[in-house]
Amino acid sequence: MVKPVIASPTPSSETSVYQHRIVHSSEGIGKFYMGREIAKVMGHTGAMWLERPSREAEEKPSKIITSVALKATDVVADIGAGTGYLSFQIARMVPEGKVLAVDVQPEMLDIISFLKKENKISNIEPILGEESNPKLPKGSVNLALMVDAYHEFAYPREMMLGIVKALKPDGRVVLVEYRGENPFVLIKGLHKMTQKQVKKEMSAVGLEWLETKSILPQQHILIFKKQKK
Repeated sequence: MVKPVIASPTPSSETSVYQHRIVHSSEGIGKFYMGREIAKVMGHTGAMWLERPSREAEEKPSKIITSVALKATDVVADIGAGTGYLSFQIARMVPEGKVLAVDVQPEMLDIISFLKKENKISNIEPILGEESNPKLPKGSVNLALMVDAYHEFAYPREMMLGIVKALKPDGRVVLVEYRGENPFVLIKGLHKMTQKQVKKEMSAVGLEWLETKSILPQQHILIFKKQKK
């Protein structure tokens, strides 16, 4: 059931890229992009959910890392890194490269910094991003990874344009999202995305779909590269 929620006023800097609606889902922020309502962010108080012991058995996130063929020298941006659950696994795969762990919540980055020190990991760099800017250096990233994060971006177009600028010429973008096509994936509706919707939104920022891997129990792994000019 859609519950009426009062949406925030539209910032004067926003264009017709986004639409704001007063009546919208209680799961969302009342802001729409390309026909999709943006979901509310899971706050840092949900950190333990990201680190739950059952996560590997339920979602097989380790398969994400092994499926994207990382090189030891790669620079990987983990966008929406949260507690660094995947950042630390990726760091082991790129011993001569590094992981840029980006999040907009300082509390999440504090957790990453603590765990980095505790585990003596040197190739993870926490980065405090902004809602509309991932704060990544231009042309620096071999792979930009977003796991269950993109659907919560308050400014998806601006964020993705920033990520595209950060890609090296042969860089890739990987999105992992719960399957919106499948009603039996028991995740709130706005926290799932269909392949069709993901492809549409990535195409709008100059990304070309390469493949979708269907190796996870509940999520798509969608891989993109820059479109040829």
